[in-house]
Amino acid sequence: MNNLWAPWRTEYITSPKESVCVFCNAPKNKDPLILREGETCFAIMNRFPYNTGHCMIAPYRHVGDLTDINPQESLELMSLIQTIMKALRQALTPQGFNVGCNIGAVAGAGIADHLHIHIVPRWNGDTNFMPVISDAHIISEHIEKTRDKILRNLP
Repeated sequence: MNNLWAPWRTEYITSPKESVCVFCNAPKNKDPLILREGETCFAIMNRFPYNTGHCMIAPYRHVGDLTDINPQESLELMSLIQTIMKALRQALTPQGFNVGCNIGAVAGAGIADHLHIHIVPRWNGDTNFMPVISDAHIISEHIEKTRDKILRNLP
């Protein structure tokens, strides 16, 4: 029998959920998973990723809907998506990406009141039976090692 080890997931599952916004706190606390800070938005790795290299782009401003961001935030969100995708391509050579956001809790947003856009690198065959039968995702590389690869490939 193979053993799967993903210790960072236990921290998320067992920890009490913060009443403060993780997207508001990350820049203030200089979170080491932040990849890029812009004027209105920032890029950060997902601490509890769905796949290796899972990143997110969020505005600094606490806003929950795409229709509530201003033109400068909109432009910088898209620019950061492009920058992170280029770095992920160079660092991890994915064969594709899922890019998008969940607006509202019923749409799957875990943090519904602070808009964030997911960038999930994908590889042929990267999904398997584990999420279906055991509600487990397999992350193949430690998040800090992946972060370092991405940072080396940012312009």
